[in-house]
Amino acid sequence: MDLPSSIHLANSDIRRRLEESEGRLSPYAAKSQLTRGRMRSEALCPMRTEFQRDRDRIIHTKSFRRLMHKTQVFIAPAGDHYRTRLTHTLEVSQIARSITRALNLNEDLTEAISLGHDLGHTPFGHMGEDILNDLSPEGFRHNEQSLRVVDILEKDGQGLNLTWEVRDGILNHSKNWTDILDEGGGIASTLEGQICRVADAVAYINHDIDDAIRAGIITESDLPADVSRLLGSTNRERINSLIIDIVSFALKTEGESGGPPQIGMSPVVRESANKLRQFLLKRVYGVAREEAEQAQEVVRALYHYFIENAEKLPEEYRLVHGGIERSVVDYISGMTDRYALETFREMCSTQ
Repeated sequence: MDLPSSIHLANSDIRRRLEESEGRLSPYAAKSQLTRGRMRSEALCPMRTEFQRDRDRIIHTKSFRRLMHKTQVFIAPAGDHYRTRLTHTLEVSQIARSITRALNLNEDLTEAISLGHDLGHTPFGHMGEDILNDLSPEGFRHNEQSLRVVDILEKDGQGLNLTWEVRDGILNHSKNWTDILDEGGGIASTLEGQICRVADAVAYINHDIDDAIRAGIITESDLPADVSRLLGSTNRERINSLIIDIVSFALKTEGESGGPPQIGMSPVVRESANKLRQFLLKRVYGVAREEAEQAQEVVRALYHYFIENAEKLPEEYRLVHGGIERSVVDYISGMTDRYALETFREMCSTQ
């Protein structure tokens, strides 16, 4: 049944009011009315800005729901309180929104990028990503796969048709392991996208420490003493210290340059954050890698099986252009940990 025209008019007024309210944001904030647009043109939503619309599209995807059963660091941990890829995503969103709000930037854009940044992540955490990168002729990076998910794979091959700004932030959120703020993985064109990038690091450093303590791999006293003195000795204190420093650094650089703020950290805090990353690499991720050897074998076996038995792929993946290797990588990277293990067992039982 069609709604009365008066209701359509009233709803359009809601969107316009929301767009007008963005005029009170920082001059350096991304404005939804000024988006570079979508790959395919669409009529505007009567009640939501373009960035709000993207956020909602991401939340309602199958890929977003699957994050709850994808590992963050520990493979199939025995407990309900360890992070998953979904809880990581929500923590990134919360941290990024706090920074964005403090800098008077566009919180809707930040939220959309944060919620979509890991949609293309593999099962079994970074171990799954590493083995797919080795196996795939094109290589594999989860940020690029996240963009592929929203551009192509979701909605039965139609994609979500997101705005350029959200897609740019998703693609450029990733970092390498040399430095917490290293730009080797690319840098987002918007300040909101750059905030999501640093919020991702703040989130995983702290929740991976928390999970490692819960797992009995480390204790709080094992953390570098100088870092604890500077940032705090608890998860809450460290996150709070990092957020405050990021905001203070941005405001300071904006005031000094008279131009846009820089999204980063003060040198001393940046050094401490990198010490925590190096500590995790040595004391936590190394243990997780040993635990993940079986998971890597599962991914490797699934890849070779579906390369040789392409007819076993679901039809939605066989129809996607890019060749059999691309289809197999799309299918495996979309699996949850549990589904990958179940598929592997079924495969073994029929051979």
